[in-house]
Amino acid sequence: MPTNLGSAYKKILERYKNIAVLGSTEAIVQWDMETKMPPKAVQLRSEQLALLSEIHHKMATSPTMGKLLDEIFKHPQYETLNEVEKRNVQLIKKNYDEQTKLPSKLVSAITRQQTISVNTWKKAKAQKDYALFKPELEKLVNLNKQAAQILMKVKETKVPYDALVDFYEPKMTAQAISVVFGDLQAGLEKLLEKITHATSQPIVGILAREVSPDKQEKIANRLMQTLGYEVPPSPTAGGRLDETEHPFTTGFYDDVRITTHYYPDMFASSIFSVLHETGHALYEQGLPQEWKYQPIGAGCSMGIHESQSRFYENVIGRSQEFWTPLLPKVKAAAAPSLNQLELGKFIRAINAVKPSKIRIEADEVTYCLHIIIRFQIEREVFADKLGVDELPHVWNEKYKQALGVKIENDSEGVMQDTHWASGYYGYFPTYALGNIYSGQIIAALQKANPAWRSELAQGNLANSKKWLNSAIYSRGNLYDPAVLVKKATGTPLTVKPYLSYLEEKFKGLYGF
Repeated sequence: MPTNLGSAYKKILERYKNIAVLGSTEAIVQWDMETKMPPKAVQLRSEQLALLSEIHHKMATSPTMGKLLDEIFKHPQYETLNEVEKRNVQLIKKNYDEQTKLPSKLVSAITRQQTISVNTWKKAKAQKDYALFKPELEKLVNLNKQAAQILMKVKETKVPYDALVDFYEPKMTAQAISVVFGDLQAGLEKLLEKITHATSQPIVGILAREVSPDKQEKIANRLMQTLGYEVPPSPTAGGRLDETEHPFTTGFYDDVRITTHYYPDMFASSIFSVLHETGHALYEQGLPQEWKYQPIGAGCSMGIHESQSRFYENVIGRSQEFWTPLLPKVKAAAAPSLNQLELGKFIRAINAVKPSKIRIEADEVTYCLHIIIRFQIEREVFADKLGVDELPHVWNEKYKQALGVKIENDSEGVMQDTHWASGYYGYFPTYALGNIYSGQIIAALQKANPAWRSELAQGNLANSKKWLNSAIYSRGNLYDPAVLVKKATGTPLTVKPYLSYLEEKFKGLYGF
């Protein structure tokens, strides 16, 4: 690399490192807001986060950053940069171009409103009062509409909503998602019909056992230990587990934290939230250390992230192979609450399929229907075809049509998720995309290591994790998700492997 080009590249990575460190700081401050912060601190925290986001924005859009990018891209020997170097500067430029078009006041206003909206959502959800939440949600939606209008020009998207989706799933469009989701929904509805009419149905009542939060925490520690996610008091821990209203994962490389929620009468809920969030954490912690402070040292997309969380939660976490060696240890941790739990009945119960109201409690077959509903609503909101005041009614109608369930109140309906209160518009589609990707990953893993399930039954995850590291983790953000999926699995985005996985699995469980 020529000296002056190398110097500019080195300087821009030094600046990006500061941005990455600041971003990790913001993440931990937000983690504290959701876990340890006292209620009275909300207003102060909104100001703290607003200031941090403003500083972040200024760092990412500084004139020096612009000059360095200009120097690199216009250098006559730019093409001598290798694949990693080009991807780094391309990602920095993409972010620079987007952020320079967003006024810093709008950025800080969105962050401030997110903090207020989340706090109001918590109160409104507890009181089952959408009217309390609606004004703050409307403010946040309108602010994001302003940002989307600006960004669609920079990102060259056809509609504002695509500009928001691009944050979470680069180069993906609402139109492409609609086509894929159409195929997915058709396949899921056919499978659901077979399951509904199957003569052999699981007994889900065996999961309705009282397990105290302290015992559930012991179970969680067993799960995390099995998957290789270390938490204190381990001296080499790079994570931790805490309780919050809505489970999430946040952090950066050596400090990646997960949360769960303990329901004394629903012990399985925490099991699967811990498995899900651990999947996210393992992906973050598995990214290449040599890329730690570089743009390529991040997760590829939220869809890829969700492919990992759903893989650990469902493909591994709901399999008989996983629980064969683990269930005795879990029973010991929860004793005597689960002493009478039998492996076969437990496996059938945790894989029971029944349309429900709550997304995070949904089974594998109906889960994506929850996501499709949210995607359809978001798309219409940002196309100005649906107002915030109409959301509860539209939500309830879609749930009745798609899942056949009646929503009794808005806390189990439109206010059940934190995403809209947090301003994560465009995020929801990535959950279903993650499921679809996971189907392709299963097929590729099976081809690479036909013995992976029998290894899992022995409590051995080493070869599966090694394959995931080679195919996905080690590539970080070197490619856009569509390219990464094809490189990792050998096929472009397709719903067929995921639907095939579900068909085979539930045919065995339900005997249709």
